[in-house]
Parts: sequence; structure tokens; C-alpha cells
Amino acid sequence: MVVCFLANGFEEIEALTPIDCLRRCGIDVLTVGVGSSVINGSHHIPVVCDTDTDSFEIPDNFEMLILPGGMPGTLNLEKSDVVQYAIDYCTSNNIPIAAICAAPLILGHKEVLEGKRATCYPGFEKDLIGAEVLDENVVADGDIITACGMGAALDFSLALVEKLVSKKRADELLKSLKRK
Repeated sequence: MVVCFLANGFEEIEALTPIDCLRRCGIDVLTVGVGSSVINGSHHIPVVCDTDTDSFEIPDNFEMLILPGGMPGTLNLEKSDVVQYAIDYCTSNNIPIAAICAAPLILGHKEVLEGKRATCYPGFEKDLIGAEVLDENVVADGDIITACGMGAALDFSLALVEKLVSKKRADELLKSLKRK
């Protein structure tokens, strides 16, 4: 199961695109609202989550953690003890973590990016403590996948499918989304 945390002020495209793509590939995704089961995106789109942080428990079949960006969503994710615990659990158990836009700063502040290649939304590079920061749309390095922002949401999503399923399945998904 993939867990995607949503906090008020999250970037809708950065969260919903990977959720949609993963579910199209038959991967279970649990959406977890920080502090509530209804979370408002940065563009005031309310999203009803599967559960909230008060009820969240680490799933037995935890496959990946997704942290969408957006402001102040990223800062709200970072303030959550439950999100911090989930990151620690993933790093201790070699479970992949995917973060997009500003959200890689959370991993940088926790020094999870030490010795890793990563990317982020321009202006947050200084927060990627210990990382080799690349000017790329998506960067995968071991169990860490980062992306630069909303414009890379589909590429980010395809990288998650590739990590969890296969490159072939990611290519098939991309083909199904295009007209020709």
C-alpha cells in the first residue's frame, strides 16, 4: 500500500496525479489528511481523504510514502508528528519515499537526502541538506524519488509506477494517456 499524506495548502496536481496513476495500475493508495479527513488544496479544492492522522496506523504492506508539495501544505506536512514518524519508519525499513515540489525540503531537514541526488521546486535547493541537487524534472536515487513541481507531476507519477511495478507498466500507462 502507498500512503499519501495531504495537508491544508497542498498542490492538488502533485497529489492527485500520482494517486490517479497508481490506482490505474492497481496499486492501493491510502490518502491521509493531516488533522482532518477533508483537506483543502492550495487552490481551495477540498479533497476527502480515506482517513486522517488521528486514525492512521502504519500499514503492514507499506510500499511507498508520497509527500506532495505546495504552500503552505509542505510546511503543514513537516509540522505533523505522524508524517515525521512515517518518514522515520520508511527510512528505517527501506521503504521508498517520493516528494515533489517543496516537499523534498522535509527530507532535507531530516537529513534523509545525505549523499543522494535530488531535485525540488526552484528556491528550495538550500533546504536539501546533504543532497547533490540536480536541475531535473524527476530524480530517482535508491529509495528516494523527488520532482521539481506541478509541471513534472505526470513524469513523477510514472517514476513511481516504474519503482513499484515496472518500466513496461509505466510506458503502457503513458501510452494509454496519449492520443497517438
